[in-house]
Formats: sequence, structure tokens, C-alpha cells
Amino acid sequence: TQAYGWSISEVTLAFTIANFVLGFAAFAGGQWMRRAGPQRVALAAGVLYGLGIFLTSFAANRLWWLYASYGVIGGIGLGLCYIVPVATLVKWFPDKRGMITGIAVAGFGAGALITAPVATLLIARFGPLETFAILGVAYFIAVTGGGYFMQNPPDGYRPPNWVPTAVQQSQRAAQAYTLREALGSWQWYGLWTLLFLNVTAGIAIISQAAPMAEEITGVSAAGAAGLVGIMSIANGAGRFLWASLSDFIGRRQVFLLMFPIQAVVFAL
Repeated sequence: TQAYGWSISEVTLAFTIANFVLGFAAFAGGQWMRRAGPQRVALAAGVLYGLGIFLTSFAANRLWWLYASYGVIGGIGLGLCYIVPVATLVKWFPDKRGMITGIAVAGFGAGALITAPVATLLIARFGPLETFAILGVAYFIAVTGGGYFMQNPPDGYRPPNWVPTAVQQSQRAAQAYTLREALGSWQWYGLWTLLFLNVTAGIAIISQAAPMAEEITGVSAAGAAGLVGIMSIANGAGRFLWASLSDFIGRRQVFLLMFPIQAVVFAL
């Protein structure tokens, strides 16, 4: 915004595009994983996400380039990055599905704890576009490096001596639904709508947190980055704690607790 005269809403539209593309990419990545396995999808994720962030370094005076690189290419990589560990880990830990999913998505949510202060320092020293180049290379190395080790368990794998509890059995459907069968049930659309509304509310705050803090309270950019760091800690902790709790009391009960609390917090 300072370097090129773009408004905050114009800049953060790139974030909106990335999250929109993420949803479709995650769906496509899940279908691709069924055929090709997680490693290939994870490596593609690292290449696309790193490339998208790196190419953003060439967005000087070209807003459309920011949208195409960070929003579309980076968003595709982000969606593939998101689905691989989640879908793979639940196969390795069927006895702790909530907890292991929580650990995976907590890492996703808490990433800003590292990135926000590091990016702030890099921007101060090198400038915003050069920072994208540095982060793009770092993301490429980190994601492809981790993705190389992603693999599914052997067919029929079960943890040693694991017997599903009554709660675990009650959380699973009596049959395994195909995609077509799931799309034919109203419950699928209900769950989709719950997630859509919840993510919309959360992302609306996350994407504007730093500029809101600077404009409303007059805090410095470093102070705003600190706020983002605090949010990322709570974000990651909440993902892990709620997901782990669902292993003990059930997914439905967690929803019934989580959403009313969230409504009160938003009102406050």
C-alpha cells in the first residue's frame, strides 16, 4: 500500500482469492491423492506454493500480477498443501482422528507465529517484494522437503491392539459413502454450510487483523505483527484442543459448544 498506492482492500483481495482457490484445490487434491498417493500431491504443492509466492516479487505496479501469483498459483499450492497431511494422518491414526487432525491444522494456523515477525524484519531490511522472493524459496524447500516423506499406511493397517471405543464407533457412519452418495445427503450440505460460515467469519478477521490494529489503535507495524502472532497461537491451540476434545465427547458436541462461544466472542 505504501510503495504502490494500492488500498488495503485491493491488497487483501489477493488473500481472499488465495483462500477461495484453496477450497477448490483441496477438493481436487483429495481426488488426485486417491489415485496418485500423497507424496506426488505434496511435491506439487511445494512447487506451486513456493513458485506463487516467489513470482509475487515481480508484482511491482501490477496489481493483477499479485492476484495471479499470490492468489491463484499460491492458492492452488496452498490447497494441495492443506489436504495432504490431514488426509494422510487420519489413515495412520484412526484411533486419534481428532487429535492428529488438530495437530496438523494447528501447524497451519500457527505458521503466522513464525512468519509474521520474520516477514516484518525482512520487509524492513529488503522491502516487500524482495521478501516474497525469500519466503517463496523457503516455502519451496520446507514443503517439498516434508512432502517427500508423505506416504499412506499399508492396506488394512490398524494400530497394534487398538479396539474402537463406543464413542469412536458412534462417530463413524454405518457405511462408507461414495462422493456421489455423500452429495445426495442433506447432512453433507449442512456440514459444508457450517464450515463455510465459520471460515468466512474467521478469515474476515484474520485477513484484516494487522491493518485494523494499525488504523484503530495507532500501533506500529511491529506491534500489529505481534497481534497476529498472538492470534496465531490461539488459532493453533484452538484447532488442537477442540479437535482433541472431539475424540472424547464426539464431534457434534464440540460443534454445539464451539459455535455459541464463538458467537458471544464476536459480539464482545
